[in-house]
Amino acid sequence: MILVLGGTTEGKEVVRILDEAGHPFYYSTKGDKQEIICKNGIRITGGMNENQMTGFCEKHKISLLIDAAHPFAELLHQTVSEVAENLHIPVIRYERVYPPRDPDIIWCSSYDEAISQLKRYQIKKLLALTGVQTIQKLRSYWQDHECWFRILDREESHLLATAQGFPSERILYYTPGEDESYLLHKLKPNAILTKESGQSGYFIQKTEAARMFGIPIFAIKRPILPDNFITVTGQLGLRKAMEKTAPGFFPLRSGFTTGTCATAASKAALIALLTGKEQNSSTISLPSGECITLPVIQTDVRNDSATCSVVKDAGDDPDVTNGCTINATVAYSKQTGIQFLAGKGVGKVTLPGLGLEIGGPAINATPRKMIINELTSLYCGGLSVTISVPEGETIAQRTFNPKLGVVGGISIIGTSGIVKPFSSEAFIRSIRKEIEVAKALGIEHLVINSGAKSERYVKEHYPELPPQAFVHFGNFIGETLSIANELKMPHISMGIMLGKAVKLAEGYMDTHSKKVTMNKDFLIRAAQQSGCNKETEQLIHQLTLARELWIIPEEEQAKLFPYLLQECYTHCSKLLSNSNLTLLLLSDNGDCKQILTS
Repeated sequence: MILVLGGTTEGKEVVRILDEAGHPFYYSTKGDKQEIICKNGIRITGGMNENQMTGFCEKHKISLLIDAAHPFAELLHQTVSEVAENLHIPVIRYERVYPPRDPDIIWCSSYDEAISQLKRYQIKKLLALTGVQTIQKLRSYWQDHECWFRILDREESHLLATAQGFPSERILYYTPGEDESYLLHKLKPNAILTKESGQSGYFIQKTEAARMFGIPIFAIKRPILPDNFITVTGQLGLRKAMEKTAPGFFPLRSGFTTGTCATAASKAALIALLTGKEQNSSTISLPSGECITLPVIQTDVRNDSATCSVVKDAGDDPDVTNGCTINATVAYSKQTGIQFLAGKGVGKVTLPGLGLEIGGPAINATPRKMIINELTSLYCGGLSVTISVPEGETIAQRTFNPKLGVVGGISIIGTSGIVKPFSSEAFIRSIRKEIEVAKALGIEHLVINSGAKSERYVKEHYPELPPQAFVHFGNFIGETLSIANELKMPHISMGIMLGKAVKLAEGYMDTHSKKVTMNKDFLIRAAQQSGCNKETEQLIHQLTLARELWIIPEEEQAKLFPYLLQECYTHCSKLLSNSNLTLLLLSDNGDCKQILTS
């Protein structure tokens, strides 16, 4: 069992991530006011000292502690550390993302040092944004200087401020995310004092507002975490750490996109070029701000270039690029900025609609941005970056790339930098890309179908259309229609086989067998309402699969199937405001048995 210690934004994130696994866990907060929505978490409240936490862990067989508490909860961090050491339990620290420390800010290691610095700089009017718990720590300052404290508008905060004897007229109440500039304009303090609270603590907003008014900033550094904490800064880091410390909690492993691997290889190659040293790992930032480290399996340094290699680990996602080697060669260039080139196994763009230059490498926008961010942080001169994937040309034949006009290899892709252990999101993104390409080519008639088999059949029905007009929806009928409508495709034809048509007729826009199965009661009602006879109803009772409906007599098919198609159209038309729709009911051998046109 796992115990999460939260009460913060990070705590809520951990709950959301753990909920995905479907296994129970404990989630502890000091107070009971915080609203937590979780399906599998068992909520407990109340602070625990070392003895109480030890007893809880022993009683409930806790095998992993996840500390997602506030970074300044020093006593709790120490308690967790000591309990973990005594019980030999691993601790994962789910840490906030912090911006680099700005040298223009006056950094203090403690509140005593902050008081000394404030006096040294002769700050007479201070706005303290450090919270109600710090009133006592700053007592020797506010007793002799004009000072305001901003605190949360909670009963316990009011009581604590009153108990410390701080003047009530100088208490300000805070709403998370509120505009800092109004308060600074109103009070005109000589300085602000804040804590290094990271992105979720609105540290950036506070400091930027102070800079707007030219107000000096004093900041308390976040406490150093215990040595036995495994520190992670995002969902991928948490999942990866849990795969080692709590194997089996998540049924499937997460992985990395080709874009993340290319970024890690590029950064390692530049460092190797600058230092001449072999690289064994590469630490990069994902678009979320999370830092991850990937192993580098090979380094080759030349006079004016260096190449590093990273092997893609897609986790348990059924990704055709899993296990392939991604190489990045970085070389000095006389051109300014970063120039991207396609090496062996990386495709080149030949059609519009992908948002990439025709003739250029199929390296998508997010990986390009990731690579540029990492390389420009290390070197300000011109560079060329050549990405190659030795197995890429062969792998590409098993992807949508040929239809998208990407030839000669795979695409370097990824929007979040991580591959979740299911491919639904990636599939829907590929649907959007295919329709965007069709739109960019001026195609006005889009033909959607469930897969390769049905595509062969509908291509026979529309031989005049180019390959880019045909798009697989898999099971995602609703998403595909919505995307086509959003992109204002004038005409949509959908080839659908009987099994999916029955599910769609009942209103299911995602027809995956894990989500919906044939409903005999619905089919019997459909048979009755379409005028079928009793024998047909009896045949439906005996069915195990919807596609077996082909066994009913043709004269009964002529009644039932148009009714089903009309129900399909009724549900689909709700998603369409810019497109006309034609439905084609396909038999198992490819015959088009029924057509319904709006």
